[in-house]
Amino acid sequence: MTNPEPARSRAQRRADALDRLAGDRDAWVATASADGMPTLVPLWFLWDRGRLLMCTRRSTPTARNLTPRGEAVVTVGHATDVVHIAGAAEVVACDALAPGSGDAFSAKLGWDPRGGARWVFVRITPHTVKAWREGNEQPGRLLMREGRWLD
Repeated sequence: MTNPEPARSRAQRRADALDRLAGDRDAWVATASADGMPTLVPLWFLWDRGRLLMCTRRSTPTARNLTPRGEAVVTVGHATDVVHIAGAAEVVACDALAPGSGDAFSAKLGWDPRGGARWVFVRITPHTVKAWREGNEQPGRLLMREGRWLD
């Protein structure tokens, strides 16, 4: 399907992507085990200091997969307004969060997992960010490369 509206500029896509990251709460997170077994799960997230902050049980495949590979792919939005992020992922203990991050996560999502030992945070630092709506935005969808926003 072709969108009748013109493609957004890179600056507008970046602004729209950052708005979506600040406002949305659901993301699809893909990880893979050391032997390549993929896992795809929805998680709530907070855009915190230029990184995604999510929470899951310590025992989940998502948390386990981050240890051997240290990478994740995250998609926010829907099929006609996508923010696609690939980045370095790490498991962070609840007591090792940056000051204010746990409170901001709880305030945005209405849930505070810091009280239990079975929960860990997942922090993803983007190295690639892409954003597009329709086919006319496929060219130029790359907004960040190697952790740097493109001008």
